[in-house]
Amino acid sequence: MSAPRSLFDKLWDTHVVVPESEDAPAILFIDLHLVHEVTSPQAFAVLEERGLSVRRPDLTQATLDHSTPTLPAGADGRLPYATEAAEKQVHQLEANCAKYGIDLLGLDDARRGIVHVIGPEMGLTQPGKTIVCGDSHTSTHGAFGALAFGIGTTEVGHVLATQCVLQRKPKSMRITFEGALSPGVGAKDMALAMIAQIGADGGQGYAVEFAGEAVEALSMEGRMTLCNMAIEAGARVGMIAPDETTFAYLEGRERAPQGEDWDAAVARWRELPSDPEASFDTEVTVDAAAIRPMITYGVSPDAAAPVTGNAPAPANDSEREAAEYMRFAADRPFAEAKVDRVFIGSCTNSRLSDLREAAEVMRGRTVADGVTALIVPGSEAIRQQAEAEGLDAVFTQAGAEWRLPGCSMCIAMNGDQGAPGELVVSTSNRNFVGRQGKGVRTVLAGPATAAACAIAGHIADPSQYMSTEARDAA
Repeated sequence: MSAPRSLFDKLWDTHVVVPESEDAPAILFIDLHLVHEVTSPQAFAVLEERGLSVRRPDLTQATLDHSTPTLPAGADGRLPYATEAAEKQVHQLEANCAKYGIDLLGLDDARRGIVHVIGPEMGLTQPGKTIVCGDSHTSTHGAFGALAFGIGTTEVGHVLATQCVLQRKPKSMRITFEGALSPGVGAKDMALAMIAQIGADGGQGYAVEFAGEAVEALSMEGRMTLCNMAIEAGARVGMIAPDETTFAYLEGRERAPQGEDWDAAVARWRELPSDPEASFDTEVTVDAAAIRPMITYGVSPDAAAPVTGNAPAPANDSEREAAEYMRFAADRPFAEAKVDRVFIGSCTNSRLSDLREAAEVMRGRTVADGVTALIVPGSEAIRQQAEAEGLDAVFTQAGAEWRLPGCSMCIAMNGDQGAPGELVVSTSNRNFVGRQGKGVRTVLAGPATAAACAIAGHIADPSQYMSTEARDAA
């Protein structure tokens, strides 16, 4: 009998083309390559220079998301691109996909959206697959029991040409959330609490598997949020074992197996979870019951604390510099901080359940004077579903802006950004200096907390705006 193996070990072993050696990394076969307009132009240019073709266009899916405007076309029919470079990136991907026979979800495609949203929606993301993309938050797809990680531009070209990637095998870590979450606490709060506990580099060099009662209770949307944030703890990979929740989400989706193929796929997927006696290089336990709605207060995702708390006193020069930038007064309640802008969206928190959560807080209320609130769905499908439910009306009646799908303010490449000095509460994944615009101060939070801040006009606890039913569903 073979030794017990983890989910990660099983996926790694079945995709190794050439094993790792002391002198060279392993060569891994890639089942799905996701492509967008920002990290692909240089890769395609290398193919052209070397006279190479795309090895497996059938295993490559492209979409437009990073540079695309979230405002509609003007009277002249032109989209309001932030820069000529952004528009050029979009047109270049269109040309490259046409040349190499790659399926592209173009601007008029009803399936278009953020790359880490459309993969699961279409059923492309499946348990057991290796998935790469020129984007660090590719770890999102690990929520399905996939081995998913971001790659650089050079590696994008390598995968396009060979359908393989060079990779050193990381160590393994299991993070177990013990106990059940309290009402009103969600996956984003779990992620921020976990990162605060282990640090922004706590997962460096590891493939992380999330486990425990609270993880198993999450919806697929929540699992995607948790795995999305694994990279913010320094991890290479974030994964969750597939189960009935996974299968129910995927069944019937466009690119998921159908009929007898579905039954066979599910039978294979049931073999993927870590064996009971599988060992990990590191084990971490997080007390799920102790987690409360969280925000960040510094310039790194591990500077996180309960929204009802006080800003900590800086302990060193780095923390003092961050505190000066963020302007949170030491030992004073976070609630004293005035909010200028709220962004609800990104590949972390732009799915339908996230929008429902934010709408529950905003319903029948008004965005505070002086606050700009931007709501950006993660895909065209989500936009249509939200509008069918009337969520867009909830947001606009509250005074928020309802936009078209895209990465938007998460990375501020498409013109959606804050102004210098503004405090932005964001459901995205990074709060680095300048991430959402020069001089912008970013506070990370979950959808309900972000919506509460928009209504209150300052950092606010969402529980005061949530019904008992909404808190239980969060």
